[in-house]
Amino acid sequence: VWPDQTAVIHGNRKLGYQAFYTRCRQLASALAQRGIGVGDTVSVMLPNVPPMLEAHYGVPMTGAVLHSMNTRLDAGIVAFQLDHANTKVLITDRELAPVMKEALALAKVRPLIIDYDDLEFPQIGERLGSLDYEAFVGEGDPNFAWRMPENEWEAIGLNYTSGTTGNPKGVVVHHRGAALMCF
Repeated sequence: VWPDQTAVIHGNRKLGYQAFYTRCRQLASALAQRGIGVGDTVSVMLPNVPPMLEAHYGVPMTGAVLHSMNTRLDAGIVAFQLDHANTKVLITDRELAPVMKEALALAKVRPLIIDYDDLEFPQIGERLGSLDYEAFVGEGDPNFAWRMPENEWEAIGLNYTSGTTGNPKGVVVHHRGAALMCF
């Protein structure tokens, strides 16, 4: 019964749990096909859209670490975080292209950039990369055999403090901590 229940609602789009799980596996597969794996950082600059949810599951399925950035940050702080996190892949919403373009110009890292085009909130924001999110996910295997963490202390996420006393400080979240937060 659960696969047919609605897991994600975004405007007129509804996704059941089975479809959501399949998309997460496809995202993980597409990332793995690009060499993303254990310990690599995938940064996302997305508002509350389905790809943000998919990243929370798909990125850890590869063993990579999810770095979710605050959409209200300025370009200098974003650039610092991208560099400090050693970002390998960046998934970004075209709505945020002006800040992200400036941040990428300031950053030393040169991640693979995947642009998301929200059809519920169409944007004229510039494409910063050559990959479209939906096409990227479409490249992935829906039956991808995703990876379980080898132990509970493996990193699952990377968050940054506000940086009120200097540059932001990176805080690594491990699988154990993420699971305990669910309780």
